[in-house]
Amino acid sequence: MTRSTRRCSSNHRVAKTAALCAGLWLSASAGAQAPAASAPAPSWQQGRSGDQTSSTLHPFAPILTGRPASELPLDKLKVPAGFKVEVYADAIPEARSLALGDKGTVFVSNRNLKDVYAIVEKDGKRTVTKVLKGLNSPNGVAFGKGTLYVAERHRITAYDGIEDRLDNPPEAKVVIDGLDPSNQAGHFWKFLALGPDGKLYFNVGAPGNIVMPNYQQATINRVDPKTGVMETYALGVRNSVGFDWDPRSKELWFTNHARDWVSDELPHDTLHRAAKKGMHFGYPYCHQGDFLDPEYGKGRACSEFDPPAAKLGAHIAPNGMRFYTGSMFPAEYRNNMFIAMHGSWNRTTKQGYSVVRATVDGSGKVELKPFLEGFLQDAKADPPMWGRPTDVLVMKDGALLVSDDYNGVVYRVSHQR
Repeated sequence: MTRSTRRCSSNHRVAKTAALCAGLWLSASAGAQAPAASAPAPSWQQGRSGDQTSSTLHPFAPILTGRPASELPLDKLKVPAGFKVEVYADAIPEARSLALGDKGTVFVSNRNLKDVYAIVEKDGKRTVTKVLKGLNSPNGVAFGKGTLYVAERHRITAYDGIEDRLDNPPEAKVVIDGLDPSNQAGHFWKFLALGPDGKLYFNVGAPGNIVMPNYQQATINRVDPKTGVMETYALGVRNSVGFDWDPRSKELWFTNHARDWVSDELPHDTLHRAAKKGMHFGYPYCHQGDFLDPEYGKGRACSEFDPPAAKLGAHIAPNGMRFYTGSMFPAEYRNNMFIAMHGSWNRTTKQGYSVVRATVDGSGKVELKPFLEGFLQDAKADPPMWGRPTDVLVMKDGALLVSDDYNGVVYRVSHQR
């Protein structure tokens, strides 16, 4: 993290510096080293039309130092009747992806920093420990059979038996390397999940807002952790930051971020069902299943590609998602999806910044229902929110954890029978 980025974190309350902070943060995260006068425009500006070059819209940088829970307006959070939301742990800078260990350890990643944290509960008290450090954008974490897997921007590694060695973690074993040979800009971070087939699934995002990806980009892939053999599972996926498997059908579902800089209402971000290997979901030619890209969609038809299961909203940024497999919540929640809406920036009136519950009926129709709200304060402000839901995780007791990378906090949602 550069000195300028740290300065942004400490001055985040000064509204006039918000655009500068976002630009510095994104430049740092993409590895830009050239002087400001000659540096290319950040990748998030790519794809703007001529009349959008003066737009003041910009991404919102997380508070990389984190904030103590005591500073947060937790009383603004709302959940359905019978549910309770509280802070599970704080002081986890840029708390992002979540994974649950066999012995109850909650592993928490970050994207712009270099660390992985562990939350351990013992005798009614929770402690937060930095267990891995010096990594390269370790956004993805997954756990299976005693092993923690971490997806960095360029590789996936394994840490065997780490729950018994949190104070002295084992050496990393490389599952696969060379995942980012060009040190790509844009969506270089990787979500990671362990599939029912025992393979590790991860995304390789598009290298910009709207560009022609190479053969490896804009995909969801899987790798056998035993052999290191990788294969492409889904194509035409611009940027997926969350996926899970239906516990009944074992089919893969995932969220996807659509392109920016078309309009406030187009295109929608989406939810998809990948029932088999080899499906193509449209990027960069078609978005939301029925909207041809103004540039790359020329001469193409959306009917060539696999449509989404649902449109989620324009620029709403759906991130982590999980099927609810616990028993704490009411019976009607069983096998529903929870989706963390990270929230929009490329939209005049912001939306998202919540966790929604998604149900699917017998015909495949998806219905979205509010579940955790209250992070969005003023849809016209800069920034409009005080927190950003990022990932969700079902605990063994049936409670739902929600990470907030903006504040470095993990919340716990429970239900009282």
